[in-house]
Parts: sequence; C-alpha cells; structure tokens
Amino acid sequence: MKKSKQRFSVPDVILGSQSPRRRELLKKIVDDFRVVPSGIDEERFRERDPVEFALMTAVAKAKEISARYPASLVIAADTLVCLNDEIFGKPKSRAEARAMLRKLSGRRHRVVTAVALSRKEDDRLLTGHETSWVTFRRLSREDIEGYLETNQYLDKAGSYAIQEGGDALVESLEGDYENVVGLPVRLLRSLLDEFFDAGAE
Repeated sequence: MKKSKQRFSVPDVILGSQSPRRRELLKKIVDDFRVVPSGIDEERFRERDPVEFALMTAVAKAKEISARYPASLVIAADTLVCLNDEIFGKPKSRAEARAMLRKLSGRRHRVVTAVALSRKEDDRLLTGHETSWVTFRRLSREDIEGYLETNQYLDKAGSYAIQEGGDALVESLEGDYENVVGLPVRLLRSLLDEFFDAGAE
C-alpha cells in the first residue's frame, strides 16, 4: 500500500520553474531539489483546449530541461485559467490584467495545472493534470484597482494569486487549493509513486 504522506528522497531532482509558490509546495514532498527554468516560449503554442494546452506546455518544459540534464528527474508544470473557451495566461501588462479581472468578476472559471515528469536517460515521461473551479465575487472598480496596486497579478495566470491577496477576490473554490496556487501536490505525489513503481519493475 502506498503511503499517502510519503516523502521522496531522489538524487538530482530539478524543478523546471522559478515560481516561489511551486518551490514551497514541492518542499512538502521532495527533500532536495534544484531549480532550472526552461527556455520554452509558451507563446508558440496555439492549442485551444485548456487541458491539452497545459499538458503540451508542461511536457515541452520538461523535455527541454531533460535534454540538458538527462540523468536528472525533471518536474515541470503549467497552470492556466479558463473562462468558457477563453484561456487566460500571464498578463503582459497592467491593462491586460485589468481586462482579465473584469471578465472574471462574478464568474466561475477553471484553473488547470498540468504536471510532467521526465528523465531522458531512461526515456521516461509521465504526465497528469488537475482541474479546480473558482468563482469570483462581483468586483467593483475599486476592488480591481486595489488588487492591481499590490502588483500580485504579475507573472500569474489569470492575473491573480489566491494565496497572495487574491483570496479577497474569490467567493468560492471547488477542488484542490494547491492546484490553484500552482502545483497540485496530491497529484504530483501520485505521479512520483507511479514513476518509481514502474521504474522498479
């Protein structure tokens, strides 16, 4: 039986993200790792299905880093916000962030995070994804401008971070909170279990 609270001590784990939120979440289950950002340009992807988009991006990040560090276990992730059929990535400007928050105001949207594990020397790749649903309360102009003043929208999918003041924008959350933060730890633990169980066969 697998341990639900298992921690992993694995030689040379790489987190393919500079996100401090992902670093803190990964520390919950992996004892030691280093950070190596990928050189992938996410703008090149045109897939419109949010799950496929996130998976494609996470896999591209993992493979790009694995090519440079073939003996390392690379963990990469991609998080996006989706309102109906519109995918919200990271805003390029304050004006774009304002427009995103206005669209999300009073609406229920999906937060999708895809995770990819890769070790090139074993030719191993494992992926998974998690979806949570977030409903924003109806935001006034003052609510939006006040949040933008905090600059917490920078480098955040959908222009908000639920753990950095963004919870004040949220009316309800259904699903995995850590997924909305940026790394679904429960899913990642399951993927690591599967990765090492398969490798031991």
